[in-house]
Amino acid sequence: MKIGMTGIIVNDPTQAFKFYTQVLGFNEHTFMPEYNLAVVTADEDPKGTSLLLSPNDNPVGKAFQDGLYQQNIPAIVFATKDVQAEYERLINLGVTFISQPTKTEWGTSAIFDDTCGNYIQLHQMP
Repeated sequence: MKIGMTGIIVNDPTQAFKFYTQVLGFNEHTFMPEYNLAVVTADEDPKGTSLLLSPNDNPVGKAFQDGLYQQNIPAIVFATKDVQAEYERLINLGVTFISQPTKTEWGTSAIFDDTCGNYIQLHQMP
């Protein structure tokens, strides 16, 4: 068994789709704005796990999303081979980070705002 798709709750799937594809560099898997449906895949693994950009129109989902955001807790973690390089690339694209790359015994991480109601953690294994 493996993970085929996971999701993240976003304020607006169309806005999120633009940010995740045009800024973060994910690939379009499925985009049907008329159904409020957006799914992306990683450029490095287009046949790997898909990410559903799910609308926060459910009060439970919205409360969960808001709670994480208010506590500065990342909603999801994206793995990268080089956090520092990704950090610099995204800073140059205008992405707002709430933490700079920080190295610990578990790896290097940085956290940014996805402009769609979430904080996202970038993580590089040691």
